[in-house]
Amino acid sequence: MRRLLGLLVVGTMLLSGCGFQLAGQRDYAFKRVYIANTQTLLTATIKRQIEGGSDTVVVSQPTDAQATLDISESAGERTLTVDGTGSTLEYELLETFHYSLTASDGTVLIPPSSFTLNRSMTYSDQYFLAKSNEANLLYDDMRKDAADQITRRLSAVRNLHTPIPAVNRGFPLPTPPL
Repeated sequence: MRRLLGLLVVGTMLLSGCGFQLAGQRDYAFKRVYIANTQTLLTATIKRQIEGGSDTVVVSQPTDAQATLDISESAGERTLTVDGTGSTLEYELLETFHYSLTASDGTVLIPPSSFTLNRSMTYSDQYFLAKSNEANLLYDDMRKDAADQITRRLSAVRNLHTPIPAVNRGFPLPTPPL
């Protein structure tokens, strides 16, 4: 029993020493938000993060909202490497996200902003189905990252009358190593 208690104390000290802390509660300047384009997995993830981590609710009608979040996304891929016969060995998956936040009185709180995320993936015709599933998982991972970035950006809005600057990163980060 003492050994278990000692391990628990040491584990707690290690976690607190490394700066780890739970995400905690987010505080948004608006308490009711409408998300346009609600039929995507990205918007479902953002809705879950907003409602699960704050007292803000996502409403189904724009007339009921204090702010409207407009989101769109586009996906693509490009070839990174080929072999001597011209067959693709590696792809780069790209997903670009565009968003803006407007208050109910028409004030643009977050001007149209965009960012691009990327992931690299090896490829083989022999494993077509497996690689297709891997690509879907990587796109889902990018959407989760995008949802985190957008919700952090939403929490930067301090009131419903003062806009914050736009963020436009039109080019992706360098391809991560495999």
